[in-house]
Amino acid sequence: MKLAIALSLVAGAAAFTTSAPRAFTGVKSVAFSKAAVESRINTGLEMAKQVPHGGELVDLMVKDDSAKEAAIAACTAEVQLSPRQLCDVELITNGGFSPLTGFMDEATYNNVVEKMELLDGLIFGLPVVFDTDSEDLQPGMTVLLKDGDRAIATVEFTDKFLPNKPLECKKCYGTSEIEHPGALMVATERGKYYMGGKITGLDTPLRDFPCKSPAEVRASLPEDKDVVAFQCRNPVHRAHYELFTRALDDARVGEGGVVLVHPTCGPTQADDIPGDVRYKTYVVLKEETENPRTFWEYLPYSMHMAGPREAIQHMMIRKNFGCTHFIVGRDMAGSKSSITGDDYYGAYEAQDIANELSERLGVTPVPSLNLVYTEEEGYTTDEDAKAKGLEIMKLSGTKFRQMLRAGEDIPEWFAFKSVVKVLRDNQ
Repeated sequence: MKLAIALSLVAGAAAFTTSAPRAFTGVKSVAFSKAAVESRINTGLEMAKQVPHGGELVDLMVKDDSAKEAAIAACTAEVQLSPRQLCDVELITNGGFSPLTGFMDEATYNNVVEKMELLDGLIFGLPVVFDTDSEDLQPGMTVLLKDGDRAIATVEFTDKFLPNKPLECKKCYGTSEIEHPGALMVATERGKYYMGGKITGLDTPLRDFPCKSPAEVRASLPEDKDVVAFQCRNPVHRAHYELFTRALDDARVGEGGVVLVHPTCGPTQADDIPGDVRYKTYVVLKEETENPRTFWEYLPYSMHMAGPREAIQHMMIRKNFGCTHFIVGRDMAGSKSSITGDDYYGAYEAQDIANELSERLGVTPVPSLNLVYTEEEGYTTDEDAKAKGLEIMKLSGTKFRQMLRAGEDIPEWFAFKSVVKVLRDNQ
């Protein structure tokens, strides 16, 4: 059935051809230059030790009601945002994508696709674009962007262009095969045209989970401690918890460092657990663990499953949220072919590119430990367990989901009871 679906999609996206996995060769060294952004700067920025990407934290939200009314009145058309576009607009507006102040124009888009850089040489992992099939939307127009009846932002369009989507996918995802979820999204969900334009923020979306702005998160973090970011898009189980709490013992992390658990709650792969359900698992786990060195916040970001380049995107975003370090997992943001099941990226490609670009990016990567659970000593590294001849306990994700659906007892070494209950209550 999967093969039939995939073959039918090929007819509609014929330019997306099979390509060999890309070898990430890095990008040339370019000195940091301060981005010229027309934005208001948060005065409490010094509360977190990490500087924003490009040097200044963007804040495009209009605070005055009369100014909002004037911005809306200047619009000549309105557009309903897709869930992915809604995430992008929010992160442009609140500075999560600093130094961007709008959707990328054609020149910026091409540079990011080809070089993973903005036009001034600043690293940027993946393009941020406004897509549309509309023939009516044109450069020079100011358009109201909405989520249902809620006015979210305005955009002043500067250009409109036909992107080379197969090239975008090959460069960003390492393949133009539509069996890759990111390439499938670009080929079948995104519109024919991309448009650049400056954003003015009016309001934030109504969500089931609170998403604080970078300025708000920075204000809650310690002023003088390292902040280690942990990115995830799934419920946190025992191994994850052990991983991010033990990361604070890494030699790269300063004394007294803290962890920011910062899950993405936006659109992701089709078979992932919905964002609102994932959020509920995080809430109960936060209450259960009550760790003073662990902070929990939520990110309105739509996953691309772009492997190494998405790892860079995540590091850049968490830098804007005040993080100095970032845990890079094995096969981070990785994906498999929907037909063959083969991995698109090597297990350590994301870690390699993170190490290569960490100095330019200004974020220190912390490789994730390869933890296993043993009968004799609980959680330890795989290397230590094998060296000592310990009995390693295993439970695959597939088996876990089967046990969950069947109502079987889940081993407590694998998952927290509170998390399991939320998952069962929301099946």
